[in-house]
Amino acid sequence: MADRARNGGAEIVKLLNTSAWYAPSSSIVEMVDVILNDRKKILPCAAFLEGEYGINGLYVGVPVKLGGNGIEKVIEISLTNEERSALHKSAAAVKELTDIIGV
Repeated sequence: MADRARNGGAEIVKLLNTSAWYAPSSSIVEMVDVILNDRKKILPCAAFLEGEYGINGLYVGVPVKLGGNGIEKVIEISLTNEERSALHKSAAAVKELTDIIGV
């Protein structure tokens, strides 16, 4: 499943015979609709974490509840040790890059 998620964009491009703009633009349209219409829907988004998943001070892709106020709640799902380790490894890479560029 992780492999499919990692390569999903390429799969969509191949199936639709289009370019890589489709998935990101479709996601943005859905997020705008959810916020403007206060739909209170759970979607994967980059959210500023303040202790959730044991991560502080970074924007990380996690499930959130979106509504009229934007991100209304970060949804913490149960992760296996392997999944938690992968998330923390990813967050460490983001932190390293933000430190390098000074943000």
